[in-house]
Amino acid sequence: MAFSGTLVTRGSAKGVVIGIGESTEVGRISGMLEHVEELTTPLLQQMDRFGRWLTGVILLVAGLILLLGSWWQHMPFNELFIAVVGFSVAAIPEGLPAVLTITLAVGVQAMARRQAIIRRLPAIEAIGSVSVICTDKTGTLTRNEMAVTSVVVAGETYEVKGRGYSPVGQVFHDGAPLDSSGDNMPSPLAEAARTALLCNDSQLRKKEGDWQVEGDPMEGALIAFAGRVGLDLEGERAHWSRSDAIPFDSGHRFMATLNHDHEEHARIFVKGAPEQVLGMCDRERGEGDRTLSLDADYWWEQAEEMTSHGQRVLALAERPVEASHVVLEHHDVEDGLIFQGLVGLSDPPRREAIDAVAECRRAGIRVKMITGDHAGTAKAIAAQVGLENSADVITGAELEKLSDEELKRAVLSTDIFARSSPEHKLHLVEALQSQGHSVAMTGDGVNDTPALKRADAGIAMGQKGSEAAKEVSDLVLADDNFASIVAAVREGRTVYDNIKKVISWTLPTNAGEALTIIVALLAGMTLPVTPIQILWINLVTATSLGLALAFEPTEKTAMQRPPRSRDDPLLSHGWLLYIAVVGLLFVVAVFGVYWFAIERGHSVESARTMAMNTLVVLEIFQLFFIRNIQGSSLDWAALKATRPVWLAVGGVVVAQLAMTYLPFMQVIFATEPLSLGDGGLILAIGLLSYAVLEVYKLAWNRLAAR
Repeated sequence: MAFSGTLVTRGSAKGVVIGIGESTEVGRISGMLEHVEELTTPLLQQMDRFGRWLTGVILLVAGLILLLGSWWQHMPFNELFIAVVGFSVAAIPEGLPAVLTITLAVGVQAMARRQAIIRRLPAIEAIGSVSVICTDKTGTLTRNEMAVTSVVVAGETYEVKGRGYSPVGQVFHDGAPLDSSGDNMPSPLAEAARTALLCNDSQLRKKEGDWQVEGDPMEGALIAFAGRVGLDLEGERAHWSRSDAIPFDSGHRFMATLNHDHEEHARIFVKGAPEQVLGMCDRERGEGDRTLSLDADYWWEQAEEMTSHGQRVLALAERPVEASHVVLEHHDVEDGLIFQGLVGLSDPPRREAIDAVAECRRAGIRVKMITGDHAGTAKAIAAQVGLENSADVITGAELEKLSDEELKRAVLSTDIFARSSPEHKLHLVEALQSQGHSVAMTGDGVNDTPALKRADAGIAMGQKGSEAAKEVSDLVLADDNFASIVAAVREGRTVYDNIKKVISWTLPTNAGEALTIIVALLAGMTLPVTPIQILWINLVTATSLGLALAFEPTEKTAMQRPPRSRDDPLLSHGWLLYIAVVGLLFVVAVFGVYWFAIERGHSVESARTMAMNTLVVLEIFQLFFIRNIQGSSLDWAALKATRPVWLAVGGVVVAQLAMTYLPFMQVIFATEPLSLGDGGLILAIGLLSYAVLEVYKLAWNRLAAR
């Protein structure tokens, strides 16, 4: 069977089409995508609930104002309608949607600087709420820079050292270096290196002083190994010309080449998985040119030992054939090969990935590795990067045998999934989500698309990822680095904190404005602030002050808190009490200033100007208070604030001065100029409100600590 999208490497054939469209393997994956439910981000769910709740409250209160105003106060409908409009303008946070969008956009910009490209705006907050990160191993947790570090041939173990993919390095035996330029290099080792070089489709190129691989990184590491052993890379390839090859395939798990030299000798060189190559051999290479009976048990022990150190193990074999042999078939390598030895390749963990995993653990985020590598290799790498449970592994074959309930239990305790296929990722995501977890999933292939779409945060690889994976993902890693995922989580939490600050600043100020209208109506008084003045405060002043909170830096405790639940409310009961306290404080201050101005003989317009400016000053001090809601706002770091905060405050002060003193603004908003003494009184009231809120915060935090 040949699937659509298969590349033919050699030969010719005729085929019968038995399935098209949805009946193909690619069509099956497309069908899986159609049935995968894409979850709404926690923020959108919370904002939807919050919007419904706020709308209901405002409509209910507006209705009550109409009833009380007409039945109790017997107000004329025109005045009552204007009052209701004023209340609605005061209560509805008109600038909130714009500020929230800008806050998300600021986070997108910050993530882009961290090599994480957001494809959907709400996803920036979703990545900040994840409780589990399912990640690939190669290239994400590791450097994707393969290097041969150990070789076992003819019963001896050798250590290979070198830098990057440079073919220059050193070989050690029992801690002593071998001379690769003389006769000190054992012939079994040199023969194994020749097989690694010739059974190879990649090239090493030196670019700008650095050796780089053109082809597969693993094959590049084998070429570098051959150079470090002392082989002349170009000379060997010129001497042993290739006449045919069997390319590597995951089905037969080996690669073989047929090479001829100038002296009319021919040899078959093979490299592949140890379990596959051992079954194709009946002899092994000994010292010198001797061959011995194959000791499979010994080689299995050596392979397990290398795997336990996190190495990827390859087996090498060869077989002399007649010079007339020019075509290589599968039956030529099925048996009769001479086993040469094992090479262990290491792909060391990224240093930044180790630090990032540790940061995830502090933040209460569980990291799970999903890899196609051997279980032993996966365990070793997991231990090196510091996964929480690096002792237990579930393979893909074991995964398929588990029932749904068994999978749900296993996925919570197990952090390593080895020999896994991309199809397994979807099952793991669904199992974790069924346990209430918010899941981030990495992927790069077409087969990964269902899992990426289903995950709360789908993360595609920017360097090795397919276009299909990028298309369905929420986030693309430009550097394929796990540390960039953790940086994105940190930015996501920062965005959520800033959104919460914006809402926590907006609602109390709007509540204060709305309560001012309600109290005036219930008391049968003249409105201390007109509807158009409140509209000015909400649209111009409040929006610019709220926008400053979008640029707040990451809090020190951002990655020391556990992930929030999808069901957590946007505002808790403590916040509702805080909104009530601030609203009451605003009402007392605004009415106090208004009555004081009237008693001093000010006109209604002048008293309203003082009341309106008092509202704005209270909102400015509220901004400084809300920036550091957890700790004291009286230290220098909190008072110093950020540049956007001071720009916003400066802009608001200039706007209020213009509204108060410019003649054309006075005509539009019915304001009058204030004296220096009036301004000092307003500023003093702002400072007093700040002190009251600090006392409230201290009392609340002590109560919460108990």
